[in-house]
Amino acid sequence: MNRIQFAHNYNDIISIENLLLAWKEFLKGKRGRKDVQEFERNLMSNIISLNKDLLQKRYKHSDYVAFNVSDPKPRNIHKASVRDRLLHHALYRILYPFFERTFIADSYSCRLKKGTHRAIEKFKVFFSKVTLNHTRVGWVLKCDVKKFFASIDQDILIKIVESYIPDKNIVWLISKVVSSFHSTKQGTGLPLGNLTSQLLVNIYMNKFDHWMKHRMKTKFYIRYADDFVIFSKDKDWLLELTPKIGYFLEDNLKLSLHPNKVYIKTLASGVDFLGWVHFSDHRVMRTVTKRRMLRRLASSPKEEVKTSYLGLLSHGNTNKIRREILGNNCE
Repeated sequence: MNRIQFAHNYNDIISIENLLLAWKEFLKGKRGRKDVQEFERNLMSNIISLNKDLLQKRYKHSDYVAFNVSDPKPRNIHKASVRDRLLHHALYRILYPFFERTFIADSYSCRLKKGTHRAIEKFKVFFSKVTLNHTRVGWVLKCDVKKFFASIDQDILIKIVESYIPDKNIVWLISKVVSSFHSTKQGTGLPLGNLTSQLLVNIYMNKFDHWMKHRMKTKFYIRYADDFVIFSKDKDWLLELTPKIGYFLEDNLKLSLHPNKVYIKTLASGVDFLGWVHFSDHRVMRTVTKRRMLRRLASSPKEEVKTSYLGLLSHGNTNKIRREILGNNCE
């Protein structure tokens, strides 16, 4: 894979102009939060101070505040300080447009104009192509990476970043953010909750994506974060491919497949992917997803939550649960 090189320099990221633009983006939906208001009271002095620390390379990332969330499933989130999150936005807004050009078309996690809805629509397209519009048997290999965010090897990640970014000061700054967190052992893991983590895991998995597409010649491949599927008319080919995937992930990225979440099955029997079970002519919401949704609506019956879920439900065969959510509002 030919490496295009990142053309921006360190000052493009740490400049006061970029920090101010990053602040505007960071501020969306957060104006009412106490820590944000406190930072904004002395905004210019805080930004000048951050810029000075970055210029003199004295910047140190603060500790995280950990908390748990349970939607869509139980996760441990690590929240950085406002100052650090501002820096994350400043990095992201310069790095993302460059790395976006290096990603394959069919990785869908945390990318503009992508997301789960686009991924499940592409699933439908590939389903139809492999089965010749449902006239023959098609197979799918479904895989899941075990403890994905917690298993990212930070040294490997920085080496991948270095292969794209010649500016050593930028690499130093990314290293500061990456090394600010570790999961079960030093040098491993990225925090759920950092904007930079969303980009960095895609950079990390980009090597695997290109290997899958160009070395393994997997024409019908979709990845969303740690979940991915490969479609084929040939079951034996998928059986041969499965251990190769495991070896590549172990040898190159120190990741492993989840032993209980790897399977090969016919497309017609229903494939569980991104919260939906996909069949030849329709898709239905996974039972655990539906229960979780109803529990959240019971505890937080806000109109915006209801509207968000109704939007999600519009992507499948969900008339019964839609009526359940709408309740007395259903005419």
